[in-house]
Amino acid sequence: MKLLKTATLLSGLLLATQVCAKTVADVEVADSIKLGDQTLQLNGAGVRSKFFMDLYVGSLYTLSPTSQASAVIDAPIAVIRLNITSGLITSDKMHDAIVEGFEDATDDNLAPIQAEIDDFMALFSDEIVKGDQFTLEAKQGVGVTAYKNGQAQATIQGETFRQALLNIWLGQQPAQKSLKRDMLGE
Repeated sequence: MKLLKTATLLSGLLLATQVCAKTVADVEVADSIKLGDQTLQLNGAGVRSKFFMDLYVGSLYTLSPTSQASAVIDAPIAVIRLNITSGLITSDKMHDAIVEGFEDATDDNLAPIQAEIDDFMALFSDEIVKGDQFTLEAKQGVGVTAYKNGQAQATIQGETFRQALLNIWLGQQPAQKSLKRDMLGE
């Protein structure tokens, strides 16, 4: 009987370690997420800040851990999650930041994906408040499905768009170098 109780206690502890979350800037970041039939593991997470203010926690989820941006971009699926931590982020500011990110990610060559960017930016037209969560599921051959607070918003198709979106955070000119390092678990 003692052995059964000990085994039950140990299995409970093991299960608890599998579902524990990491805390980054007061945001609970899940160790794994499930979208559809895919379970992805937390690769890394960090804070996007500007002018000494935390704006959001960015986390990267992958099928298997990697510290290489190219491996994430070449993977069949990767997820970037943004947890808004500042009440100063507005739809307009988010729009401007994402457009700037696409400009950096494409070396100012937006023309080939401008229609996709426009469709994607429409997803940020509603009010954004502290505590909002955006999940961007990037799948090869499909594009990017955006979720706001757990609700699917739309899928923007296109491989070039998918790669450009990932490069906003993981490319040669990322939104913030320290966030890129944190997301890649460096």
